[in-house]
Amino acid sequence: MHTFAGKDACVPGKEMSVKLRVVIADDERPARSFLAATLRDFEDVEIVGEAENGAEAIEVIERIRPDLALLDLQMPEVDGLGVVRFLKKTHLPLIAFVTAYDEYAVRAFELSAIDYLLKPVDRTRLRETLNRANERLEQADWRGREATRLNKVVAEIENTNTTSAYLERIPVRQRDEIIILPVREIASVVADGELLNITTTKNERYVINHRLKDLEARFDPNKFVRLSRGALANVEMITRVSPLPGGTYIVTLANNQQLSVSRLQSRILREQMLKL
Repeated sequence: MHTFAGKDACVPGKEMSVKLRVVIADDERPARSFLAATLRDFEDVEIVGEAENGAEAIEVIERIRPDLALLDLQMPEVDGLGVVRFLKKTHLPLIAFVTAYDEYAVRAFELSAIDYLLKPVDRTRLRETLNRANERLEQADWRGREATRLNKVVAEIENTNTTSAYLERIPVRQRDEIIILPVREIASVVADGELLNITTTKNERYVINHRLKDLEARFDPNKFVRLSRGALANVEMITRVSPLPGGTYIVTLANNQQLSVSRLQSRILREQMLKL
């Protein structure tokens, strides 16, 4: 379900073009309502959309194209960082993360010049964020600058142990919809350039734009095994390991998908899976 607020929150005498168009995304309704109420106190702001989870946030942002998105960092399933990773770069707005205090995350935001708001959100601090957003919108190539800053902060946070536990779900596109795919239903992930081809246990196929090593780092290593430089497989889906000349293997999965195992990974596979 998508929720929207603020369509009629215009101040008489103000032109739409001078208002900062804002989307709010937070899974907690009271936090969303408090932030929306505070934003409505500012005459130069229009709330153009709200979302109660990350998947909704992606859909709302790409459809409405706001100037600024206020994203809760700790949303379930698709968190604030996941929203940033999954947004089409041509639809990327300015981003400010809203978070309970996380020392490393806040430091990463500051180093990368990404704005953030600590819960409970202070009105004066929010005004500063809005002012900064307006200033950035006036800069040339602000979208490219924002993408660079966001890529840096996402990498910094995901490379620490302060991130959430292993992924249980990931967002994938199917035409114009965003599907939340349980990781346990993924049979394999195969890299093709900058794209990853995901095949499920039911042979459904999806494509995402992500780096394989980054996705692998978010998967439970006891449940996924690297088969080659460009392929991961769900350990529970492996039904047959067939040797090839030269000491390598072909792995067959329960969905009948077959994947080659590199020479290096074949040695690891023998040590990890082919010994009693």
